[in-house]
Amino acid sequence: MKINCKLTLEFESEAIAKTIYSSVKIDDHDFIDSTVDKNRIIAKTNSSSVGSILHTLDDYLACISVAEKITQSNK
Repeated sequence: MKINCKLTLEFESEAIAKTIYSSVKIDDHDFIDSTVDKNRIIAKTNSSSVGSILHTLDDYLACISVAEKITQSNK
């Protein structure tokens, strides 16, 4: 089985999206393929098991959450 996932994360502004993207991009490795499109981060991933993709998404979204909180606290 092959599982594909595409996340579209929308932020208040392009500047915030770029800041968060640059904060988490270094951890993408071969697990996440991400880009910035205006005020959105688009992240794609795939796996052969549900457990693996859930683990990848959980880690990625945790990193996004931390970067977003830091960005908001710096306003």
